[in-house]
This record gives sequence, C-alpha cells and structure tokens, in this order.
Amino acid sequence: MKEYFYQENHETDLYLFHEGNNNNLYNFLGSHIYSNEEGSFTSFLVWAPNAKYVNLVGDFNDWDDYSLPLKKLNDGEIWEICLKDVKIFDSYKYRIVTKDSEILYKADPFAFHSELRPKTASKVYDIEGYKWNDARWLNKRKKTDKVHRPMSIYEVNLSSWRKHGENYLSYIQLADELVKYLKEMNYTHVEFMPLMEHPFDGSWGYQLTGFFAATSRFGCPKDLMYLIDKLHQNDIGIIMDWVPAHFCRDDFGLRKFDGNNLFEQSNQYLADNDQWGTLNFDFSKKEVVNFLISSALFWFKYYHIDGLRVDAVAYMIYLNFSGKDIKNEDGSVENKEAIEFIKKLNQTIKSEVPGVFVIAEESTSWPNVTKPVEENGLGFDFKWNMGWMNDIIKYMKLDPIYRKNHHNLLTFSIMYAFNENYILPFSHDEVVHMKNSMIGKMPGAYDEKFDQIRLLYSFMFAHPGKKLLFMGNDIGQFDEWNEYKEITWEVLEYEKHQKLKQFMSDLNKFYKTNDEFYDLDSSYSGFQWEDVNNSNESLIIFERINSKNEKIICIFNFTPVLRKNYPVGVDDYALYSVVLNSSMKKYGGNLNRNKPYYSKNIKHNDREFSISVDIEPFSAMFIKLNKLRNINKK
Repeated sequence: MKEYFYQENHETDLYLFHEGNNNNLYNFLGSHIYSNEEGSFTSFLVWAPNAKYVNLVGDFNDWDDYSLPLKKLNDGEIWEICLKDVKIFDSYKYRIVTKDSEILYKADPFAFHSELRPKTASKVYDIEGYKWNDARWLNKRKKTDKVHRPMSIYEVNLSSWRKHGENYLSYIQLADELVKYLKEMNYTHVEFMPLMEHPFDGSWGYQLTGFFAATSRFGCPKDLMYLIDKLHQNDIGIIMDWVPAHFCRDDFGLRKFDGNNLFEQSNQYLADNDQWGTLNFDFSKKEVVNFLISSALFWFKYYHIDGLRVDAVAYMIYLNFSGKDIKNEDGSVENKEAIEFIKKLNQTIKSEVPGVFVIAEESTSWPNVTKPVEENGLGFDFKWNMGWMNDIIKYMKLDPIYRKNHHNLLTFSIMYAFNENYILPFSHDEVVHMKNSMIGKMPGAYDEKFDQIRLLYSFMFAHPGKKLLFMGNDIGQFDEWNEYKEITWEVLEYEKHQKLKQFMSDLNKFYKTNDEFYDLDSSYSGFQWEDVNNSNESLIIFERINSKNEKIICIFNFTPVLRKNYPVGVDDYALYSVVLNSSMKKYGGNLNRNKPYYSKNIKHNDREFSISVDIEPFSAMFIKLNKLRNINKK
C-alpha cells in the first residue's frame, strides 16, 4: 500500500484563501513536490467544501478508489494528503463523493500539467527550476512606459499557424520557426490565443479546464517557458489570452466540482452561459476571485509573460449582456461583483508585477476602462477598439463609388480615439464564420484587392492606437481561418503575396522607428487633421505628431482615381520627402520611385506653406520634413 500522511499546518494560507487574498494560491492548493531529510514527498490539496469524502486516484496507486483518503483541514473545506515517491508526470484525479453519494472524478483545478486530450487527468509536475535567460528584457520592461511605446501585435493560434505534416509544431520547434518569422516581419509582440488547458480544439482555447496548466498539445510547461524565453531574447513581448468570465461544462472540470455549484453561480439561471454553452464564475465568492487572480499572477510570475488579454469583459460587467433579463434590485444592470473583481485583479497585478499590462476585450461604451481604479476606472492598460474596427471594415467593403456617402466611417473614430488607451484589432474573430478573409473583404479585381489591403493596413498603422493583426492577414490569405488547418503559406509562391508580405515587414519597421506613430497615441496633441471633409473624393489627410513636435503627414486615397497636384498645407518652407508609399512596385503597385516635394509660399488649410502631391489610386503615402536637405525661406 502506498505510504501517505497529512501535514495540516496551513493556517495562514487557509485564512488568506478564505479572505480572497492568497495571491500565491497555486503554491498552496494542487500538487507540490517537497524534499526533506527523509526524502521527497508530494502534497495534494483540493478545495471541496461540500464533499462527503475525497480520495486520490492515479498512476501511483493503480487508480484504486479507496487506498488514498484525503483529510479535511481545520477550515472544513480543503482536503489534503501527502505521498512519498510520486513520479513526475504521474497522472491523477480526485475521487469526490458528494453529499448525495454521487461519485465524481475530477481533474485538479490547480494542476500545472495535464494529459493530452482526449484524456483528462492531471499530471504531477515540478514547475520550479527553469533557468531563464531574459533578465535584460525584464529589466527593460520595468523601465519602459507601456503607453508610449510601439506595439505591433501578431495574434497566433498555435494549432493552426504552421504544421509538420498533420502534426502540430511543438513549443520547442516554435522557438525557432515562430521567432524567426516575427523577427523577419518586425512585430513587437505576439499574442497567443489561450494556451491554458482545454478539452475541445473547436473552442480555440476559450473554454478552459486548466487555469494553471499550459496545454499539453505542444509539449510540457517548461517547453513553453523555453519558447517565451527565446521570444524575450529576441526582443519580442508575449501576450496571452485569458478567460475569467466562464469555463467549460465537461464533467472532469470545475462544473459542480464537489456536487454543488462551487466555482459557478449558486443560482443555476445565473450560472448557465447560454451564449457559449459554458458556466459563469461566481464573483461573489472570495475563494473564486482568489482562484482567478492567482491564475493571472501565475502566468506573469512563472512564465514571464508581458501582458494578459482578458476575454469577454463586457459579458462580465453587464448582467444582461447575454440577452437574459437580469437586473439588480435597484434596476441597474451592472454586475457589481464582477466589476470589483476586475478592479482588484488589475490593482493586484500592478502591485505584484510592475511593468506588465492587461488588455480588455470590451465592446461597449463603458467609460474609463483604461483609467486607474483610483480615478473611478476599471484599471486596464489597454482596450480593443471594436468601434474603429467595425467602422473601417464596413467602409472598406463598400464599392468605392459609394464610399463618399459614408465618409464618417473613416473620421468618426477620432472623436473618441483618446478616451481610452486603444489597440486597433483585426483579430481572428474577423476572419471566421463566413466573414471572409481580410483581403477577401476588399472589393474589386485581384490587383485592386491588394492595393486596398495595403491602404487599409497603412491607415491602421497611422491611426492612433496600438496594432493587432491575426496570422495570415499579413500575407493576404484568401481562405477564412480554419483552426484545423495551417495558414495557406503556399500563397507566397505568388508575387502579389510576396510583395504584400514585404510591405507588412517594412510597415512594421517604419512604425517601430518613427515615434510620431506611437509616442502620443492617447493624446489629442499627437494628431491633427489636415483634410477631413473631402468626402466627394474619399480622401483624408492628417498628421501624427511626437512629443518633440515632429510630424508625419499621412495621405489616404480610398478611390481608384489618380489625384494630381493635390494641395497639402505644411509648416515650413522646405523640402518634404515621401518616407513610405503603398504604391511602390516593390509592394505590388506601379511607382518606381517617390519624387520629393518642395513647399511653396502659398497658404493652404491655415498653414503658411503648401506642397502639391500626386496621390496614386487606392494608396497611402507618408511624408516627412527632410531635415537634411532643408531650403532657406525667401
């Protein structure tokens, strides 16, 4: 019989847990390997307050139901057992007998590693001891103002980015292939769709069972650490999607964990998430809040990630967001417990892990999402700008002849662009469910689609806000994203796709090296309209400005018509150079070279001087004062 014993001396951890303040809860609950003078042993602790009995079953006792009974701690809610000579990677579950004598076999909510689906057991794993080599990155992260830095994010689903035959790339293989691609394309960050353990591939990782377990689809936890380490060594930041709103219904997971609604709302009507077929967390329970905040901190502390993107924030903060008629007693519809959870989450992260950031995927007009909690905000660092995304896609899908009647779709976003710290997303959600690929949304003939997608991405990079682009968008993939297939890399056999890829690499590099495009992203002082009302020609011009008052003139022509000698007001009597033009032949356009523009002593749009530029059809052009070849004012 396997030798076991109990420790029981956990009073401080128990107190902090039930107060909701045990921020290192993952070091208390779950399975943990210890060594002492008598050898090694592994402790197993699980929160199951409504259980009648709990037994441990696993590889170490041949899955015997009765030989390893857990004992309740003094709080009457947490059960414990300690075993000697447990092996790394041993699989296990908790056998829970409910008050109604129903028998449940549950995976460990705090497991660091799990079996590969369709198997569902947890695995014993030593999460300690990885030798990191990213100290330079972490030191720089602490010193960098996250709002005033460039962020060009490549969103990735690791199951379908690239495959070897029918097999996924492992975390180790991705440390070579993905890092190489991100460097080539000049992205600053990569965002992983959820890498926490989940049973169903078709959920894209958004229906979790393992809030502390890196999915075993691509390897072991320390393999993921290796991938992140390599990204940091190559100056690439890591964002991970995280889902604290809901969890999947699978029997081995959190649902009715001890026979009662434990992690989910006690009221089943409130617990049921009909929109996704999942269950909603109960934010009124301090222990559940502690579980979630500990999960967030775990990924920052153990995996060195730089940011979390919190999924479905609107679903959390509105009681009726799913369409159910749920209100507070006073008739209001905000979820007060969820809002307090969000505020505590963001404050705790800022306190415990300085330099990291948290992003809200929030689609409503809820105010002050990215304001500090102390200023009556939710405390996020960034928010996805879904309004801009919807408007510009709607605009670009129009036949150009009708765009003049919808000019406000181009310009309205500036009315609110500085209310929050925004990220402009063209994410996975925009290229699935019959929405078409990004390039497929562009109207017109084949060449016109490429001209317009370069125009769209140029507008995105010039517009205030950080940038996010889903994989495949930067090479002009025509197929919608399919989570079971890799990106259609074969399109790069064709010249237009090769040139689009080159354009995106250059656009990213231009963005990173010209702080006019990011220095004052969240301030009106970083933006100035030059030509906003030319709806008839579907043309706009604005300036992006940095804190040194250096400017880039951004010109966009959303029609297939060449505009010759178009007047643009400027500040100086000087030479102006085109620093990026989407119509160059190397990108798939028609221009061999850009000509310089000398300003004239002619006022235009309240500017003392002006230049006359030729604007190619469906083009974006960035123009900058040429300091090296200035001309004297006469």
